[in-house]
Amino acid sequence: MTKSTQKITLSPSRDIPFNKLVLSQSNVRRIKGGVSIEQLAESIAERTLLQSLSVRAVLDGEGRETGMFEVPAGGRRYRALELLVKQKRMAKTQAVPCVVRDRGLAVDDSLAENDQRVGLHPLDQFRAFQALRDAGMGEEEIAARHFVTVAVVKQRLRLASVAPALLDIYASDGMTLEQLMAFTVTQDNARQQEVWDKVSRSRFDEPYQIRRQLTEQTVRASDRRAQFIGLEAYETAGGAVMRDLFEADDGGWLQDVALLERLVVEKLRCESERIAAEGWKWIEAGISFPFGHTQGLRRFEGRPADLTTEEQAAIAALHAERAKLEGDYEGADELPEDVDQRLGEIEAALSSVEERQMIYAPAEMARAGAFVSIDAEGRLRVERGYVRPEDEVADPGDGPGVDADAGEDGTGVQGAQGVGQAAAVRIGGTGLEAPDDEAEDSERPLPDRLISELSAHRTLALRAALGAEPAIAFQAVLHSFVLATFYPFGSSLACLDISLRSPSFPAEPTGLRESASAKAIAARHATWKARLPASDKELWPALSAMDGTAQAELFAHCASQAVNAIHEPDKPVHHGRMSAQTVRGRLEQADRLSRAVGLDMVSAGWKPTVENYLGRVTKHRILQAVREAKGEASVQLIDHLKKADMAREAERLLDGTGWLPEPLRGADIEVAQAAEGTNAEGLPAFLNEDDEASDGADEVEEITAAE
Repeated sequence: MTKSTQKITLSPSRDIPFNKLVLSQSNVRRIKGGVSIEQLAESIAERTLLQSLSVRAVLDGEGRETGMFEVPAGGRRYRALELLVKQKRMAKTQAVPCVVRDRGLAVDDSLAENDQRVGLHPLDQFRAFQALRDAGMGEEEIAARHFVTVAVVKQRLRLASVAPALLDIYASDGMTLEQLMAFTVTQDNARQQEVWDKVSRSRFDEPYQIRRQLTEQTVRASDRRAQFIGLEAYETAGGAVMRDLFEADDGGWLQDVALLERLVVEKLRCESERIAAEGWKWIEAGISFPFGHTQGLRRFEGRPADLTTEEQAAIAALHAERAKLEGDYEGADELPEDVDQRLGEIEAALSSVEERQMIYAPAEMARAGAFVSIDAEGRLRVERGYVRPEDEVADPGDGPGVDADAGEDGTGVQGAQGVGQAAAVRIGGTGLEAPDDEAEDSERPLPDRLISELSAHRTLALRAALGAEPAIAFQAVLHSFVLATFYPFGSSLACLDISLRSPSFPAEPTGLRESASAKAIAARHATWKARLPASDKELWPALSAMDGTAQAELFAHCASQAVNAIHEPDKPVHHGRMSAQTVRGRLEQADRLSRAVGLDMVSAGWKPTVENYLGRVTKHRILQAVREAKGEASVQLIDHLKKADMAREAERLLDGTGWLPEPLRGADIEVAQAAEGTNAEGLPAFLNEDDEASDGADEVEEITAAE
């Protein structure tokens, strides 16, 4: 006999006046979360009650209904209605739709209602916001109606605009929300799909790796070129900017690199013509110039433009304000944000005064020129007053600085006009060459140009280090003097050019001018330049007035400029080539000097990047570097990648490890110092007036024994 299926009977619903309802103690929700009662009340006021309350009749002691009903499920809705009654926006007798329950337990009803509630999938919310916008709602209205910020609405709408195929993958849990967020940096659905196809087949699908690939053909807004022209000018010219709504992006990424380069060239040309109109004979412009580009050029100093009475008063006021702020917060561990910002503004204002335009004589301008470039912060850098050797006055009897190119009145305007019209903007390339990826030789040595560039970093760092070690600088120069005097065949092995000619870098790596070593040298040079007299006729008395310590420090700085630890395998010498023995001997001397000053290229700021090393060597060497720094497990993470991707991931893995390529490594400093017998604690005995003669003799004996 077939058993009949029992029919389900639903609980009846009825409208009950609000003042007949009370909150049940059986409601399981105790902890607040989600939308607040106030926001829920506003939603009910806007849309009315969208979900009925679940109620049970309140019985007296004999089991009879009292006419009151308790609410075990729907407590938050009840409190929102209660708030509307208190605000007199709803009558206390307002009928409330309720489902009346009379079977089971009240606490079971409350628990079941919360357990069975399924939260909205994020993708459903993204698409719902998009549907509201398509229906005519603005972002501000959507945010107000759903109690979120406008920024959240923008984020949800951007997520909804990702390629539909990727949204489907996310909906089926094939992609995390963080990965989906990474794809929003671009609105190019085809590019999004292309990158996902690539990363999904590898293990390199972290959000930051997705962002990196999506932006690899763009330029960051923090780039010096973008800062120079400004985002507004770029966008006005029709350039598109990619933005990340989920993470700090430093202004985004500029997509049209060709447009950016054109705008930079146009602005540099315009600035060059403006500066040429000042009366200079020549203008050379470029995004940047190599380190030491002014080497061998004489420079006219000029004089600062006179300050007006108003400017002098403004400077005095700035100094007084800075002194007051520093005095008020002298004992504070940390400055308030507004005070710190104001001090920064004061420093910037005072710096702008110090960097005010210099005034040059017309006759000087008629045979000198200026370099126009962009500094690391995107500001225009103008280096005025440089004289090329061919523009130097041949015969002093021709007059004080008047050149044939100057006008009849000696103002130099004629020369300036000619150069101003012909001034060219030169945008140099990176000069980076990468080896052939398809024909890699695991035993292939490092390219000579790369070694030369690495040695340029080392040379500059060694100059900076030697300039801070007066005692070792004295010993190094003395060593070169003794080589030249007593060992004529060994003088070419010295790594100091005692003529104090500062060797240029035949292959300059990108970023050398902005390196920590370059900045340290420039700062030290500027300090000494400000301390020395303007005229060389006054130099001897000025040096005589210095004490031994100051002379030693100045000596060390000058000696450091002659450091030459450059790898130059093809440098010509007379009619032949520099011998391998000469190069090897010079680099060995550089190693000795590096150990003496304790040179550490990691502390000097060098770290491996795609630009300066990893993108320039074979895959074998990339893997070797990662293996040395991180171990075999890290190598297995990248050994299957193509060269470009491998280099980028290796840069990330090597960051902070202190790994250095062979040309930049040094021997153990303590052992080397012991072997050298170097004493870097103080000045040489002949400069220390307090040392006795016997101490100096002992030191000479120790040095001789070590040699």
